[in-house]
Amino acid sequence: MDETSQIQPPPSFVEVHSHKSGKLLLPKTELVARYELCEDLASHLSEQAQMLYHSGNASEEGVLLGMHAALCTEGSVVAPPEARWVVLRMAELLEWRAPLLSHHIPQED
Repeated sequence: MDETSQIQPPPSFVEVHSHKSGKLLLPKTELVARYELCEDLASHLSEQAQMLYHSGNASEEGVLLGMHAALCTEGSVVAPPEARWVVLRMAELLEWRAPLLSHHIPQED
């Protein structure tokens, strides 16, 4: 990914990778790559979430909470703050009520 990328991550995703002062905690190219991964993951998992919900396994909230728990496991391709963003994005894509999830604010090293 080069610096001329046209992709602009939304403020909600930029916040995931920013210090409370607003300073980015990773290079812009890496931010864009992480955003693309998380957006693709949210889109893909939304389809699976619909299937789970329509099979009667759980409520909308239960499905999203289960997805969040799975995304927060050790070895996940996303960090816990990204997992939160993915699940909230899924709720938006599915037009489901967003579940209450812990809000992790990254700290500068």
